[in-house]
Amino acid sequence: MTLPYWLACIHLPSINPCRFLRGLTYFKNIEALFLAPTDALLAAGFSAKQAASIKQPDWQSVEADLAWAAADSHHLIAFSDPDYPSLLHEIADPPLILYVSGDKTILNSPQLAMVGARHASLIGLENARYFAQHAAKAGLTITSGLAAGIDGASHRGALDVQGKTIAVVGTGLMQIYPQSHKPLQDAIQSQGGAIVSEFPLHWSPQAKNFPRRNRIISGLSLGTLVVEAALKSGSLITVKHALEQGREVFAIPGSIHNPLAKGCHHLIRQGAKLVETIEDILSEFNLYSKIPTSASSSVQPPSLPPLIAKNRLIYDQIGYEMTTIDMIILRSGLTSNEVSSILLKLELNGYIRPDRGGYTRTIPFSDLEK
Repeated sequence: MTLPYWLACIHLPSINPCRFLRGLTYFKNIEALFLAPTDALLAAGFSAKQAASIKQPDWQSVEADLAWAAADSHHLIAFSDPDYPSLLHEIADPPLILYVSGDKTILNSPQLAMVGARHASLIGLENARYFAQHAAKAGLTITSGLAAGIDGASHRGALDVQGKTIAVVGTGLMQIYPQSHKPLQDAIQSQGGAIVSEFPLHWSPQAKNFPRRNRIISGLSLGTLVVEAALKSGSLITVKHALEQGREVFAIPGSIHNPLAKGCHHLIRQGAKLVETIEDILSEFNLYSKIPTSASSSVQPPSLPPLIAKNRLIYDQIGYEMTTIDMIILRSGLTSNEVSSILLKLELNGYIRPDRGGYTRTIPFSDLEK
């Protein structure tokens, strides 16, 4: 059984997966590598320090990992395991071990990675949830990073429709980050999804871990959808990995005034596929025939009361991007008391919603008039 040796790799200091896999090509198998004399390890390209660590594995940590995997729904999938995701085998820097809590079989299901800003706008969060719902209905597993913002909304969208979702985390599975997503993590597992990490069980959140986990998010997936991202965003690291891995990249455009849309616009200029409807994604994967008949390119509006003149005047000043109250007052020419009163009525009737110091529209005005 080679699993203990793969686990021993994870607990070796200063040897990254790529370096280890290159060294492994000099030996018959991973067990032979660990049993090889020091001079053979040096000949395989390991440094003296690395060779010394290979000769003294941390078997205590290996035993702890194996004990964790003995529990229900806990799995350890090594690089040589038949259950190892086939798409991950294709990337340049595959993880040596995957720690999995939940249903390990969905790691080989067709997946759509969804990523974006942690501090997302309301429209960004709604878009993430909407696209995740309809992609999941069409049979795609939604893969993201369990972070706040777009990640969390994407996972929830899949769960809304009893779809499958995978969270690839940047910590060990005995750590929860962010803590506020503990209920979401539990829901993912209870509904047949999976939480995945390449890091040892007790690894705490570290900034350097998250860019590394991004290559797994894109590596597991057929393509990556960027819902909302600034120009300097961790989401674009995921896109970089996706492009290097030869995977599709999709981006949702936004307002030219929204800084969280600039990353998406940059990607579209660079050749990412502009996405307006779920059909834009499914057709790329030849899943067009699986689009649910109930799916539509926009959310169907509820029945709302008609707008009177002053209410419409205020509504006209509010866009799908966040519009500040001061800007609404300036544009409308009404007093602050009049504007505040009308905003409250519009919010209570479902036309607008509060958004970080201002308001955004909920549904297209043309639909409200029907």
